[in-house]
Amino acid sequence: MKITEITIRQLKMKLKAPFTTSFGTFHDRDFLVLEAKDESGIIGWGESVAFHSPWYNEETLQTNWHMLEDFLIPLLLNKEIQHPDEVNELFKPIRKNNMAKSTIEGAIWDIYAQQTKQTLAAALGGKKDKIEVGISIGIQNSIDDLVMLVDGYVREGYKRMKIKIKPGWDVEVMRTLRETFPDTAFMADANSAYNLEDAATLKQLDAFHLTMIEQPLASDDIIDHATLQKLIDTPICLDESIHSLEDARKAVELGSTKIINIKIGRVGGLTEAKKIHDYCEANNIPVWCGGMLESGIGRAHNVALTTLSNFILPGDTAGSNRYWEKDIIDPEVIVKDGYIEVPQQPGIGYEINRETIESFTVAKKTYQ
Repeated sequence: MKITEITIRQLKMKLKAPFTTSFGTFHDRDFLVLEAKDESGIIGWGESVAFHSPWYNEETLQTNWHMLEDFLIPLLLNKEIQHPDEVNELFKPIRKNNMAKSTIEGAIWDIYAQQTKQTLAAALGGKKDKIEVGISIGIQNSIDDLVMLVDGYVREGYKRMKIKIKPGWDVEVMRTLRETFPDTAFMADANSAYNLEDAATLKQLDAFHLTMIEQPLASDDIIDHATLQKLIDTPICLDESIHSLEDARKAVELGSTKIINIKIGRVGGLTEAKKIHDYCEANNIPVWCGGMLESGIGRAHNVALTTLSNFILPGDTAGSNRYWEKDIIDPEVIVKDGYIEVPQQPGIGYEINRETIESFTVAKKTYQ
């Protein structure tokens, strides 16, 4: 294929409810979507999961646009490629900036799947017709508010509840949830809010039989996590620490993690995500797909990735109506009884609602 035109859009979408983690509260989602067109007119879509500020990692919406415009698009535009895996190789001279890379690589995978007349899931090697989904719940004003939210999601059939925690909002929160919902699968997500001196506090979480505790320590650490894992029974899941197959390998060999959260944007795209998946499967490390408050485009990529065989734990790919009054795809991503049906149309499997996408667009630029 040869990519002859690329358009970047900055969108601003209001969340249905504020979403709070240990590093901030979000009321709106500012993000980029990328539209790529090949010489035959096939269009593919990708989404940047970078936030407006560098809370999650060093990347931002603005740095992603800069990297795309000044480095990544010039490397790819009007170049002949045979397979999306080549994009991963093409971008290797550019250090890090994984979310920017993923934005454009996702669109290329979408085009490739359409060219080969298969779903994105099938193009990646996925076999599932539906995927199990969990839900991520931010820090609430009170434990009572949290219990009420969880109760609603349990009734909707979500298979796992991810609960954001931070110092002072942890042990009693999880104790109350376990007492109230004795049979529900819970995990705690710390977003790097703790350090090794908090090991005694984190050890108390063992009593609640959590599926995992996600990224309790520093975002760039794999050494202290190995120490902590020896001190607690709850499996540690790494998120922010894993940016590549090499990171995953080192963390597993050190004993820093028993589960890995794969986020397409964090690891630089679907090609690297698949490599991490394959390595973890070979080494009996379960994986699951994390969420970044994506719109329908990013959500569609997550659905496709989760069809791979080692995604054996429910991911964060909740339905569109969990976050948005109106999504930018048709039909929207729908959860029924805790499952999402994998779309069967070629590519990402959802139509882009151009009228809606234009209504949320605050900036736009085309490159030829």
